[in-house]
Amino acid sequence: MHNKQEFTRIIQENEGLIYKVAKVYTDNREDEQDLYQDIVYQLWKSFDSFRNDSKISTWMYRIALNTSITHLNKEKRKGGHIPIDETLLNRTDTSDTLKEEQAEILYAHVRQLNTVEKGIILLYLEGKTYDEIATITGFTATNVGTRLGRIRQKIITQIKK
Repeated sequence: MHNKQEFTRIIQENEGLIYKVAKVYTDNREDEQDLYQDIVYQLWKSFDSFRNDSKISTWMYRIALNTSITHLNKEKRKGGHIPIDETLLNRTDTSDTLKEEQAEILYAHVRQLNTVEKGIILLYLEGKTYDEIATITGFTATNVGTRLGRIRQKIITQIKK
């Protein structure tokens, strides 16, 4: 059984990945915070079952993405959809205005993708290899490459419009 301090340390070291997943799969700050908490709760529930078969970040991404998809499905059943709060897209780690604008545009287009595409492109933007993305999503590395090519083309087409 893992201890609470170890879990807290792991969450603190990897909270950026949880925030990014929550941000991509929600439309406003309140939902983002709710999803963040739900992801942390699911990680805690599953913490004792982590067997070190993969990197901790791979395990966390898998749980975060699955929790986010479940969250989206619940929201769809509720009905109604809140529009994207554009101010959320301005939150980046850099003070470079051009990079902030580019990140804002990219996140706006990523939000328009379907659930699976959002997860794949998020992992890719985080610097994960095709093999790592395949491990997290359950697709083959070849399928990940194919899907990423289609996602990139879809985003390029959206940007050109």
